Amino acid sequence: MQSLLKEVWAWTRSIAAAFILTILIGMFIFQPTKVLGHSMDPTLHDQQRIYVSKLSHTFRYAPEYGDIVIIDSRVDRPRTLKDDLLEHPLLRLISGVDDPNMYVKRVIGKPGDVLELKDRKMYRNGQPLDEPYLNEQMQAEPSQTWTVPEGNVFVMGDNRNHSKDSRAIGFVPYNHVLGIKF
Repeated sequence: MQSLLKEVWAWTRSIAAAFILTILIGMFIFQPTKVLGHSMDPTLHDQQRIYVSKLSHTFRYAPEYGDIVIIDSRVDRPRTLKDDLLEHPLLRLISGVDDPNMYVKRVIGKPGDVLELKDRKMYRNGQPLDEPYLNEQMQAEPSQTWTVPEGNVFVMGDNRNHSKDSRAIGFVPYNHVLGIKF
């Protein structure tokens, strides 16, 4: 009987260690996620699974122009370690609920950039952006200008006419950039 208890205890410890390791890897190194919606068409599609590196979030470094990132769209509130734990894909798998606050977008602007939307085209620091990944030409919108503040990025979807992005939610703080697509 005692050897059976030792065997059960050994298995329990191994399973617990694997679970904790899975949580830590998903929080700090990389994680799978799912694209929700059509805002990144044609580059990414609704329900497509992608993998993101969490190292930028873990070490708080800025993504590069053109990087596809997963962001927490609730930019008006601070993020905590508790948020990272509750948003872990393993916990979402158990609950069966996808978080509608997680957006997949492309980085268009970094701190200090002056972005301008005019004549259905985006400009960064006075230069038109070469964006071959766009789904279609943007619909006519009023001209707008944004200056990206320190510690933030400006993100947009590739399907600009059907994307809720920095034009609507505002600038995205670095700690709300949860990962960069591999």
